[in-house]
Amino acid sequence: MMKSILKNRLRRFLDDSQGYITLEAMIVMPVLLWLFGAGWVYFDVMRQQSVNQKANYVIGDMISRETDPVDDEYINNAMNLLYMLNKSQDTESDLRVTVIRYDADQNRWNVVWSEARGDYAALNGNMSDYSDRLPVAANQDQLIVVETWDDYNPIFSVGLNAFEITTYSFTRPRFAPQILFTNSSDNNGWGNGDQDAPGGSLCTNNAENADEGASSSECINADGSENIEPSEEV
Repeated sequence: MMKSILKNRLRRFLDDSQGYITLEAMIVMPVLLWLFGAGWVYFDVMRQQSVNQKANYVIGDMISRETDPVDDEYINNAMNLLYMLNKSQDTESDLRVTVIRYDADQNRWNVVWSEARGDYAALNGNMSDYSDRLPVAANQDQLIVVETWDDYNPIFSVGLNAFEITTYSFTRPRFAPQILFTNSSDNNGWGNGDQDAPGGSLCTNNAENADEGASSSECINADGSENIEPSEEV
């Protein structure tokens, strides 16, 4: 008897299509709002990642077209360009530009020069940690490696914590075999006989190790005299 009554009431409940839209909206609306917020946050993450990667490509392509040496002011302006392109504040983005050269004898990429702006330090030595991300190259080929970092803070709490958006790219010099860096505050070591002095003086020293510099594969076109300027048709 009791079982029959319970079945009838459940059947009536299932067949009943009456209700109040207000109550239904109160139940469903929070779920809809959360789904909207989550969708917006994840879409914005992908958008910001794309913006940062494109900004990275712009900086790498810009440097690859240089035939004159770049300096601190150039890198500072590249950082300002990054701020403008990804619409970040002064402390939200970091930039590192590194020019590397391939040594076929050692089968490794070595840092020619590296400049960083922000929280990350410049690179030095060889690029062994990047070996799986660098292409096959001929001996003494150079690449411009550009890395950026951008702090991202989701506007809604949807299970995604604040994190850094990182980008990476490498580009070959377009109009010259190498990209030079000059810094007037560095000691270039001329005449001091110290190949380890700041400024890479092995290639520019005119003292007792000048012969060593002249014969070193690291000093091929060290002064940029063999750079090929782009023609007017380019």
